[in-house]
Amino acid sequence: MSDLIPVHGGLSEPVCRTVPAADVESFKSEAASLTKVPMTAADLSSVYRIADGTLSPLEGPMDSATYNRVLDESVIENDGKKYAWTIPISFPVTSELAGKLSSGQKVALTCPEGNIVGTLDISDVFEWDKPRYLKSVYGTDRTDHPGADMVLVNDADKTHLLGGTLMALPQPKNSSFGQYVLSPRETRKLVADKGWDAVVAFQTRNPLHRAHEYALVYALEVLIREGKNAGAILNPLVGETKGDDVSAEIRMETYEKLISDRAMGDGDSDPELWGPRNEAVPDRVVLLGLDLKMFYGGPKEAVMHAIYRQNYGYTNIVIGRKHADAPYKDGSAIWGDFDAQEIFNNLNGELHIKPINVGFAAYYESLGRVDLMENHKDEKPVFISGKDVRATLQKGELVDPRIMRESTSQILAAAMKQ
Repeated sequence: MSDLIPVHGGLSEPVCRTVPAADVESFKSEAASLTKVPMTAADLSSVYRIADGTLSPLEGPMDSATYNRVLDESVIENDGKKYAWTIPISFPVTSELAGKLSSGQKVALTCPEGNIVGTLDISDVFEWDKPRYLKSVYGTDRTDHPGADMVLVNDADKTHLLGGTLMALPQPKNSSFGQYVLSPRETRKLVADKGWDAVVAFQTRNPLHRAHEYALVYALEVLIREGKNAGAILNPLVGETKGDDVSAEIRMETYEKLISDRAMGDGDSDPELWGPRNEAVPDRVVLLGLDLKMFYGGPKEAVMHAIYRQNYGYTNIVIGRKHADAPYKDGSAIWGDFDAQEIFNNLNGELHIKPINVGFAAYYESLGRVDLMENHKDEKPVFISGKDVRATLQKGELVDPRIMRESTSQILAAAMKQ
């Protein structure tokens, strides 16, 4: 196993709460007689990511003491030591169901289709103080934003939370992109097999514009210039997102094409760095998906994005401007452009993975490529608003190739026409 970086929480290896293949049938028959606790699609991804170790050191949803400490201090404690943790995770239930559950009880967890996916040994049933949760995670009393919608609209009927220890059946593989969703044990082995001594993860929930793509290229080049035998993981989040985000299936198609066409970094990478090496950016990029929901939590979620990637065995993560950002419904900003970068300077607990901060990037005619805007204080970049990009694609037309790769445009335009 690759040990470029330890598992979060001081563990020697990732948590494993997945039922072994040999025990699946007996597990299912035992669970069939238990009280059923339904999980939404969003919470189901947390079940599987606790089970496979992505959320190490968690072995189940948090009890009230752990949950409240995260809200108050942004830490969890393990073996007397504090570790960074910024968004608490417990399982929401209705008051009616909560009234039938108690500490010490074992229940069956079910997916939206009603099938059993795991069991939970309950250690705590507690009231969900939603205003407190929202204020801590999002840093605002306003509730006109996507994070509040998840809690107040999607989980409107849920009043209580469950804590405990879980076991889960293996996650069924998504037919479109399941081969790209690996466990921390598998990703750590992949890194070891590559022989890399540094790995930077790039988190995204969007199809890539060239400016996004450049953030990954820039971060990889930073590590190579430091003398590292480095690789990059294009690591899009493929769990639950907002209704107006592009679906994971379509996005994964765009990322696959970028890599298979060897377009990643084409024209925007540093020829003086890559030329003598006789290689190009695509030689050092691997596509892997992360099946977890988005919280649209800005700075607090940036830290969680880093924790997931540390557990996967990656040494660095790209933190861009407006990381994990979503504005208020009137379009005004909840956080400052670089708050997600600054939060890493003030963590209350240990975190080993290191951010690589990247600013705004754009295409500059003077260079004929994408570059960081901080290098071009007096020059106007080529810029198109997200609204105009969407309108172009909805007409079935291709976006200006200075903004978006042709293959990405083609896939999105075809999908939007449907």
